[in-house]
Amino acid sequence: MARGQDIEDRLITFAVRIVTLCDNLPSSRTGNHFAGQLLRSGTTPAAHYAEARNAESNRDFIHKMKLGLKELNESRIWLRILMEANIMPAARLHELHQECEQLCRIFGASITTAKAKRATKNAK
Repeated sequence: MARGQDIEDRLITFAVRIVTLCDNLPSSRTGNHFAGQLLRSGTTPAAHYAEARNAESNRDFIHKMKLGLKELNESRIWLRILMEANIMPAARLHELHQECEQLCRIFGASITTAKAKRATKNAK
């Protein structure tokens, strides 16, 4: 398996789960609002990660990973609001929310590592 492929696969699975969730939200003003916001923020991290894997430089990698992390953080908040507002049963969203939190930590750690490598390279 290519380096980073497992994360990309997880991000694609996450995006598919978000799509399915959004399709199952109530067809109401609230449901439509959440679906639009979550659909955008929950599906773009996979694309940002794919771009990061092909980054032109360390700086470009960090930038694309930060974009993905921003979207994952936004998704995490939308999922939490959905649970707390009882728009969708929390039990149904808990695992998806946990996966989002794990992906946030992975992105954060990757950014930290890339910044440290850049700092080491610049110090030489």
